[in-house]
Amino acid sequence: MSTSILKSAKFDPKVKSYWMVLGIITCVLCLVGIPFIPFVAFIIWLVAGRILAAMSANLLERKLVVKRGVFFKEEKSIPLEKITDVGLSQGPLMRLFGLYRLSFETAGQSGHGALVSLLGVVDASEFREAILTQKDNLTAQQPTKANSDEPQSQVELIRALTYSVKNIEQMLVAMMDEKK
Repeated sequence: MSTSILKSAKFDPKVKSYWMVLGIITCVLCLVGIPFIPFVAFIIWLVAGRILAAMSANLLERKLVVKRGVFFKEEKSIPLEKITDVGLSQGPLMRLFGLYRLSFETAGQSGHGALVSLLGVVDASEFREAILTQKDNLTAQQPTKANSDEPQSQVELIRALTYSVKNIEQMLVAMMDEKK
């Protein structure tokens, strides 16, 4: 089944610089790591380009497909109707580089935090809005239970519940009268 891509995410190359500064800050904070700063910066600079090239996020009609990984490839396919939240965050260092993190949480997800997180998506707020708009479009297209043949059975259920509540009220009144 061929599904057309509605929108693809592009990743900002400034993520490499962000990772390098973050690595250097980590080394400085770990005083022991100060002599390793040039080595860490060189490794991050070499590997970060490949990591960015391996990252992709494609919005399809019914799902979001996220791929990443250089040594260990990972692909996650998230159905849009399962997405409960698309978070957009930016820390102080990220603000310095003009980067945002998109995080996706889904229904049925266990544990805290995001199921998938993307750092450095170009026009992150636009990509977020495209996902939420497509999710809303899917929700609007799906027939709801209120539009099906169930309202009649719901009315019958409400009548049965009302009857039960009235019986319970009568029993309570009878019990109160016996105690008097």
